[in-house]
Amino acid sequence: MQYTGVLFDKDGTLFHFEHTWSLWAKRLFDDLANGDLIRAIEMAKSVGFDYHTKEFHPESILIACTPDMIAEALAPSVPNQTADQLLVIINAIAEEVPVVEAAPLDPLLTGLRERGMKLGIATNDAEAPARANLKKAGVTEHFDFIAGFDSGFGSKPEPGMLLEFSNSMGLRAKDVVMVGDSAHDLVAGRAAGMATVAVLTGIAKEPELAPHADVVLADIGRLPVWLDR
Repeated sequence: MQYTGVLFDKDGTLFHFEHTWSLWAKRLFDDLANGDLIRAIEMAKSVGFDYHTKEFHPESILIACTPDMIAEALAPSVPNQTADQLLVIINAIAEEVPVVEAAPLDPLLTGLRERGMKLGIATNDAEAPARANLKKAGVTEHFDFIAGFDSGFGSKPEPGMLLEFSNSMGLRAKDVVMVGDSAHDLVAGRAAGMATVAVLTGIAKEPELAPHADVVLADIGRLPVWLDR
């Protein structure tokens, strides 16, 4: 099969999830708690994050849910902020988080583009933080398409972002690979009619991902070998 496009999830796929987003989560709860350690711990626990170990519960809404959903979940714990105000804070901190690449991105993306492939991002993060993260990694120019939950195409596991990528790039969905670290990514890929590749640089483990994936890889650095299979 000769694929003509690759669509990546961002967090847990391009960037190692725990190494990147544990820093974001800790800063978020520190800021919202305004120095009250007990309150920070309790807020973190309410959304599936262990403040002390900086680990995410596998069912944490911080993993695959959109920022507006996270804001709504946190709103009862922050009565002096509306959900809309919390969303602004969540996105602002996400733009500043130091990103940890799951594999060396520039050579990987350069190689995929040299194959003539169109490349895109479909993330449940907001578009502005996504672009800031990519800029920080120095890889924005590799992507033909960047969409977040707020870009107008919906969020995963719905296939809207994925179908917009294939349509806007003039590609057949069956000729596109969706690469992600969560079931949300893979379910969206299957719904769009794309090939699906799971990676293990997020929170989900292979048994959860394998039923929804054509292949499970350790990280995106293994993608070219799979494409050459």
